[in-house]
Amino acid sequence: MNGVTASAGPDGAGAPRRRGRPPAPESVGTRDRILDAAREQFSARGYEKTSVRGIAKAAGVDSALVHHYFGTKERVFEAAVEVAFGPVLDQRDSVLEGPPDEVGERMTRMIIGLWENPVTRAPLLAIVRSAVNNDAAAAVFRRLVAGQLLRRIAGQLDRPDAELRAELAAAQLVGIAMIRYVIRVEPLASADPEDIVRRVAPVVQGHLTGP
Repeated sequence: MNGVTASAGPDGAGAPRRRGRPPAPESVGTRDRILDAAREQFSARGYEKTSVRGIAKAAGVDSALVHHYFGTKERVFEAAVEVAFGPVLDQRDSVLEGPPDEVGERMTRMIIGLWENPVTRAPLLAIVRSAVNNDAAAAVFRRLVAGQLLRRIAGQLDRPDAELRAELAAAQLVGIAMIRYVIRVEPLASADPEDIVRRVAPVVQGHLTGP
């Protein structure tokens, strides 16, 4: 049928769904649509229950297209994580700008601010939940965080154990995010964000530049 599969539309009529590789002008839009659908599926269903077929159905494409662009479910997840984690990566350099004795506050404020923003909180929740429940998802998250964020921060620290320091600082903030935004333990879940920054920033600073 010339690369087109009929699927039922809202009125019951057959609606075309493309199979295989789309023409070049459609490629970027198709890839983005698949990624949007993947983020929604991973957020709603988690890594384990999300399938390539389900992502394709949500994106309105054939599953062969998902494989064409990304290969495996793990690669789709990694691409979705990179997009969702983009705001963190975009701000990583700003954490290192300014006085070294304030880097703990800048890092704490950046992470808490991203979790406080509803736009970035939803995909972050999906990422963390998937990483906690699945080894493959955890490996993707680990590669992204270690490779693109923590090593960048560690590279700016004039300490022999810089990578360990960066990881300890991140562990402090991830733990707070888990308790406040994922598990929602009170009173931390309802605490004022500025109060959290005030209390936690000195601890993060100690991990990064302390003795």
